[in-house]
Amino acid sequence: MTQNATRETLGDGAREDDTEAGPSDGGSGPRPRRARRLLKWSAAVLALLMTGAAGAGYLYYRQLNDNIKKDVLNLGDSKVAEPTPNAAGQTPLNILLIGSDARDTEENQQLGGARETFGATPLADVQMLLHLSADRSNMSVISMPRDTLVEIPKCTDPDDGTVYPASYGRTMTNQSLGHGGPGCTVATWQELTGIHIDHFVMVDFAGVVSMADAVGGVPVCVDANIHSRDSQGHGSGLRLSEGTHPIKGEQALQWLRTRYGFEDGSDLARAKAQHMYMNSLARQLRENATLSSPNNLRRLAEKATGALTVDPGLDTVKKLYDLSAELRKVKPSRITMTTMPNRYVGARVEPTEDAEKLFRLVREDIALDGGDAKPEKAGERVASDPAADDAEIAVQVRNGTRTDTLAAVPGRTGTVAGVLREKGFAEATADTTGALGEERTVVRYPSADLEGDARRVAEVLGVPAGSVKRSTEVSGVTLVVGADWREGTTYEAPEKNDKDDKDDKDDTTPESAQALNGADDKACMRVDPDYTW
Repeated sequence: MTQNATRETLGDGAREDDTEAGPSDGGSGPRPRRARRLLKWSAAVLALLMTGAAGAGYLYYRQLNDNIKKDVLNLGDSKVAEPTPNAAGQTPLNILLIGSDARDTEENQQLGGARETFGATPLADVQMLLHLSADRSNMSVISMPRDTLVEIPKCTDPDDGTVYPASYGRTMTNQSLGHGGPGCTVATWQELTGIHIDHFVMVDFAGVVSMADAVGGVPVCVDANIHSRDSQGHGSGLRLSEGTHPIKGEQALQWLRTRYGFEDGSDLARAKAQHMYMNSLARQLRENATLSSPNNLRRLAEKATGALTVDPGLDTVKKLYDLSAELRKVKPSRITMTTMPNRYVGARVEPTEDAEKLFRLVREDIALDGGDAKPEKAGERVASDPAADDAEIAVQVRNGTRTDTLAAVPGRTGTVAGVLREKGFAEATADTTGALGEERTVVRYPSADLEGDARRVAEVLGVPAGSVKRSTEVSGVTLVVGADWREGTTYEAPEKNDKDDKDDKDDTTPESAQALNGADDKACMRVDPDYTW
């Protein structure tokens, strides 16, 4: 293939020097040679956030603060509303981790190669959304493949006022970084997912190597000897023997960018290796006693702060330390790594219906590991948090009896609230602000700490367990009296149908997201026999 033909194949979001690039799926779709070196630095960011290492640098607080680069959080015109706080006043935290392929320093140029691209517009080749639950019990991570086709919104560069118009049709998501900075990548994510993003953290090539060195190595596993290099020079150069090895520095960088040699050679295999690394890193940081050394912590603080670009909400050591303290509340067993479900569109990919389901679970703060609720018996679930005494459960009753052909039943909320009070729910109140249209009676709750209360209300009234729903649209336990209960004081549940069965299972993480649990210390990358030795 000629050089010009190669450029035409790659498209605008590619780098010609990327010998590790490839499709995001291992299916039968086309696999044109890509020309971008993909670097997976989000693990280094996770190291900083989960150790709280930045806090160790208070001896020279100002110096570390000066190390941190800042940029605007959101450069788009449209905003996404923040989620409703739970009963304890807590809200989820959503942090976008961005890996820039910028070759803007001598060190980044040496690590990234491609001399002809020095100083070129950077690409956001790594994008991972980290979701910390409102109750701080669990964490979910969604990786978006670098060549996902999205609509980039209009963004305005805060430095020079340059206005980048919205993309004409869909384009690769990694180009969003070049439309004014990381704030445009944040805006793109919010437009696609409907998820409010609170912060971003961006790190460059050199940051991966320096921070990996500072933490002393991360154990990874391969099921056979591997050398990621073919006869044409493709590959990261990673060379490991079969088994588990601690990796750091440039070897960690090689692991995180390896495609040739892992499983089917796709970007999905590379994402799987990244997730294994990040999970192992989280476990290592909790167990590694050497991180109690002031010198080690100081070195990590210096390296980490020098490698980061953050939004104003994270622009000091104290803010980063406070965030790390929140993240450290989550045990590895409650960390779930996923990849956005996708399908091919030519040589690129687009989100599937499963991707929208994954985004909804995050929007509604539902744990991807299924730990918010445990199965009791077929078709039922029990809350992870026990219910309070009936007299202490605050219940708001809303009128949802309106249908397409019938008006709402007047006074319905007062009647049903009275039923609840008679049954011992002294804090039941009627909401008379307006009528809704709800086909079936449902009990909604905003957060895991109120799930037990919601299920208790449903149990007393005879509302099926499948009609107890978690929702960010309510601020407390809320009973919506549906069109199936327009009269009387006793609720008669309708017979279940196929739709009910589907709805009961709707909060499970799609299999296509390839979830990996943070406590899985047996995970091992499968090596392609063509790259073994």
